[in-house]
Amino acid sequence: MQGWRNPTVADRFYAGNESDLRSQIEKCFTHAHGPGRVPEVKEGPRELIGLVSPHAGYPYSGPVAAHGFSKLAEDGKPESVVLIGPNHSATGSDVALDSSDGWKTPLGRVPIDVDLRDEILANVEIADLDSSAHSREHSLEVQLPFAQYLFGDDFQIVPICMRRQDLTVCKALGKGIGETISRDVLIVASTDLTHYEPQKDAEEKDKEVIEKMEALDGEGLVNLVTERNFSVCGYGPVSSTIFAARSLVVERGELFKYATSGDIAGPSARGVVGYCSYGFFR
Repeated sequence: MQGWRNPTVADRFYAGNESDLRSQIEKCFTHAHGPGRVPEVKEGPRELIGLVSPHAGYPYSGPVAAHGFSKLAEDGKPESVVLIGPNHSATGSDVALDSSDGWKTPLGRVPIDVDLRDEILANVEIADLDSSAHSREHSLEVQLPFAQYLFGDDFQIVPICMRRQDLTVCKALGKGIGETISRDVLIVASTDLTHYEPQKDAEEKDKEVIEKMEALDGEGLVNLVTERNFSVCGYGPVSSTIFAARSLVVERGELFKYATSGDIAGPSARGVVGYCSYGFFR
């Protein structure tokens, strides 16, 4: 074990102290592009298997992410959350699970589910135990404060960072996770969609990506992004989540929210980034 992972993007992607971060998350929930209110955590049916959630700075993607976490609050608290995100730094193993005791944010500490992590390692041959891949990665870290806001420290996590996102890896990881899960676990796939293109172009491309989610077509999603050179950074985590959800007998999907950085923060000369919040239900 390597102790507790400290936050690396606090004060950059989200507020760096507890009171400001709680206020920032509440503003994401009540934002015009958010769900409109701060959710109440319920003893829900726990039908949500997988959640696709964006990972930009909260002023840009936070209101879209809030939709998914609002649905999670209605659905009830999972025992553990498997977080799958892309490796933006290209550091570490192809598929890296974290070896730390847990992760810290300004809202507190969340422990690693060691038993579930080790079971996934045993079932996914390509996966390694490698904390270096997580040391500077933001895509998983930004999901955690939303979950902590809802559930405090009463859940565990298994962070997985994907350096390789080809179809072989996505199938192996997704099916391995699906075969491992035998209890109340949520999978969160962290991704932004089209990066820095005009609003209309981003909307058209992102519509095609979301259609692959709706069709539960993990293979088609990987092929779409790679063959047409779409700039979706976390297509591998989404594809892996689809393969896992199919192993867990997913019954339906639902698009909670789509918007771009231009919708939320205003237009930019660099173009917009697309975000979606999407759920897979058992």
